[in-house]
Amino acid sequence: MPLTIGPVVLDNPVILAPMSGVTDLPYRRLARRMGAGLVVSEMIASEAVIRANRQTQRMAMVAEDEAPVAVQLAGCEPQVMAEAARLNEDKGAAIIDINMGCPVKKVVNGEAGSALMRDESLAGRILEAVVKAVRLPVTLKMRTGWDIANRNAPRLARIAQDCGIRMVTVHGRTRNQLYTGRADWNFIRSVKDAVGIPVIGNGDVTTVDEAAQLLGASGADGVMIGRGAFGRPWFPGQVAQFLATGERRPDPPLETQRAILLEHFEAMIEHYGIETGCRLARKHVAWYSGGLRDSSRFRAAVNQSLDASQVRRMIEEFYDAQLDQPESAAA
Repeated sequence: MPLTIGPVVLDNPVILAPMSGVTDLPYRRLARRMGAGLVVSEMIASEAVIRANRQTQRMAMVAEDEAPVAVQLAGCEPQVMAEAARLNEDKGAAIIDINMGCPVKKVVNGEAGSALMRDESLAGRILEAVVKAVRLPVTLKMRTGWDIANRNAPRLARIAQDCGIRMVTVHGRTRNQLYTGRADWNFIRSVKDAVGIPVIGNGDVTTVDEAAQLLGASGADGVMIGRGAFGRPWFPGQVAQFLATGERRPDPPLETQRAILLEHFEAMIEHYGIETGCRLARKHVAWYSGGLRDSSRFRAAVNQSLDASQVRRMIEEFYDAQLDQPESAAA
């Protein structure tokens, strides 16, 4: 089930969502290797790209083994967004994704993210400026609208298509819903019906069955997975296989999960350095180990350490204990 985005052809239509603090280079490389059709960077502020601060440069790094990779930009000034897109094209991005969906107050108060859905004129100028600035395909991620009374995603999708946007992703909630309630997969169909470019559905996909249900309800061309992939970089690949063949690939055995977590941890230490890497790895350790016996005590211990060798040893010992008693109950 390939998916075409301009000149970029994906192996499958399952995309790892851009998630701040999660979809960094170490995580994207794992998810891509394990079967995600496309991975997207964390949301990057366009002004920070131009200032080229150290943190932003690290966020925008791409690697050959995650290709193709989309870099997501946020901002509210057309020319700043255009220049940031050009810089990321030069750094190896295959796709530029524009964020008009982030609901976080800090972003919205800066008139970026989902705030742009309230100003279709400015949104159109940003889309047009970015499309003209790069040779790469440009995509858009948004919500259904600002609130339930203003669900203008179909109209904004048509504006995007007219500006040259090659794909639209819709998270099935309004900005004001944040992450409460259920994503409205049926509403995404109205976006699909409004345009001729690919439409991707996003929101509340945590099982392979939910991925298939989203596609059935929305008519979308593919699915984007966010929180459902926390601690499960293999999940997008499981979804891709299920959608293509109907086969339910089981989760990796615990021994393999331990190896994946250790690989992920080592990659974070290499990417960020020991102290920052240990600190940022804590949430991933919690997600990987969630539901396993004594996981609460294990997470508390990991959260107290900035010693990479100690954390590595704790991970190994924790999973050794799980493997000694495979019938263990959830913590």
